[in-house]
Amino acid sequence: MAYPLSTALGRPARRRMPLLRLLQRIMILRHERRALARLDDHLLADIGLTPDAARIESERPLWDAPAHWHHPDRAIR
Repeated sequence: MAYPLSTALGRPARRRMPLLRLLQRIMILRHERRALARLDDHLLADIGLTPDAARIESERPLWDAPAHWHHPDRAIR
């Protein structure tokens, strides 16, 4: 049986996220950040965000995703 090189070197093998799942996550993140940018100050206050915090989050690049999105076992289903 062949083992991944990283396992042979003593490190656990990392599973890669399938491309379609990655694209799905990017599209969801884009949609959520655009929706956040459209919220008015009253609605932002309801969810505990300041207008500046919402603006900063909505302007983050797509590759700057939350850390929990990088783990394949915590995928959006």
